[in-house]
Amino acid sequence: MSEDTGAKGPQIWTNTQAYVMAVLCLVVGCAVGYLLRGSSTASTPAPAPAAEAQPQGMPPAGMGQQQQQMPSPEQMKAMADKQAAPLLEQLKSKPNDPALLTQVGNLYYDAQIFPAAVDYYQKVVAADPKNASVRTDMATAMFYLGDIEHSLAQFDQALKDDPKNGNALFNRGIVKWQGKMDVKGAVADWELLLKQNPNYEQAAQVRTYIEQAKKHANMKPGQKTDKPAM
Repeated sequence: MSEDTGAKGPQIWTNTQAYVMAVLCLVVGCAVGYLLRGSSTASTPAPAPAAEAQPQGMPPAGMGQQQQQMPSPEQMKAMADKQAAPLLEQLKSKPNDPALLTQVGNLYYDAQIFPAAVDYYQKVVAADPKNASVRTDMATAMFYLGDIEHSLAQFDQALKDDPKNGNALFNRGIVKWQGKMDVKGAVADWELLLKQNPNYEQAAQVRTYIEQAKKHANMKPGQKTDKPAM
């Protein structure tokens, strides 16, 4: 959902990309919400219950012979490498092209090859330091890698450069909530997001997260809980 990063026109999803995204919905386990990718109209789900994550057009789990076998992380990387190959070829003559670098980063992000995604996003922000959308994606990938502090630092920088970046506020709130159990900080981000952009596309989801996060309002930052947040 997003701001322009150089790529024009709507994103076209290949069958492989759709399959990769369907797999991601099923293999990442259980968690609280999803984080939005800032540099594209697509979003990569954060961990969600598999029963609720089944996308349209995919066979439901438990269908015996009809059930598709999930690719391994190695197979997912191979698919991403194949899709990235023509872009990497173009980068040989345009190594600092932000649009190409962003597209490659997004491919690896969607395949959950987050170290590679971070590498390409870092190249984008090195060439275009105020690209808040790609910096948001980089921060989100860092969160998925478990690097909470650097993730939050990158969100902070993105919001310094673009204070009304809705996806950065949305995602930073989730990272504060999931990564730090900072309910107050998360709710503050989401309430600011709704105040700045009441027509935000994910506004209903934001309100749900505010309601759910407030159930943990008495917990101290960093405190663990076995109680599901949703």
